[in-house]
Amino acid sequence: MQTYGVSFKERGKIYYFNFENPDLTARQEVIVETENGEQFGYIVKKITDNKGIENIKMILRIATEEDRKKVEQNKKDALKALENARKLAEKFNLDMKFIDANFNFERKQLLFNFTADERVDFRELAKALAGIYRTRIELRQVGVRDKAKEVGGIGQCGRCLCCKNFLEHVGSISINMVKNQNIAINPSKINGQCGRLLCCLTYEDEEYTRCQKGMPLVGDIVKTEYGEGKVVSVDILNRAYKVDVDGNKYEVRLNCENCSK
Repeated sequence: MQTYGVSFKERGKIYYFNFENPDLTARQEVIVETENGEQFGYIVKKITDNKGIENIKMILRIATEEDRKKVEQNKKDALKALENARKLAEKFNLDMKFIDANFNFERKQLLFNFTADERVDFRELAKALAGIYRTRIELRQVGVRDKAKEVGGIGQCGRCLCCKNFLEHVGSISINMVKNQNIAINPSKINGQCGRLLCCLTYEDEEYTRCQKGMPLVGDIVKTEYGEGKVVSVDILNRAYKVDVDGNKYEVRLNCENCSK
């Protein structure tokens, strides 16, 4: 029995399933068993050690051409359902912005993802949608980061958003990372398209933390070979800082004895 990582959409969350065939390859399309019924997905990776992974369900079969046609029809119908949901939300005066809609493979569930500034009482909307589509309706309120990942866009760097392009999981991002990297706290510079702190702040934070050991802060009074003075700027990655001594500015460089990996 072989364990595989399976995703239901591009850059989506990876779920784990067992299958008797040990020779499935990446991107191979399969039908799997989930808590919400059968679902269409594709192989992301083969798992060599499944210890710690609990409640692993089964891959039912390799997807057929008929399965693919059914998935395409489900996608077309879901787009129509999305338009209907938007119209009904407007009718019920609900302040919610829909991102997408998805039928599961067997059409036993229709899931809508949406964003809203506050909690939304969508019970009447759910009843109306259930009456139209005769299936289980689920409305899921997601965050702005989830919306950015689903919609995509171009970041400040001029490239496709990381969350859309390759990030499978976004960890905790804090304002301390901005301060740690000596970046000016300017919302237009430190926030991404979603309005939240840039995901890429996490990429180099560990290196900045390593190089920052023993470094003074701007404004500190320090003693140097040039005399006692005030730190006016720091270059964390180069382990250097400039100090003002009696109106003259000198650069001081530190070694990395205390910042070795």
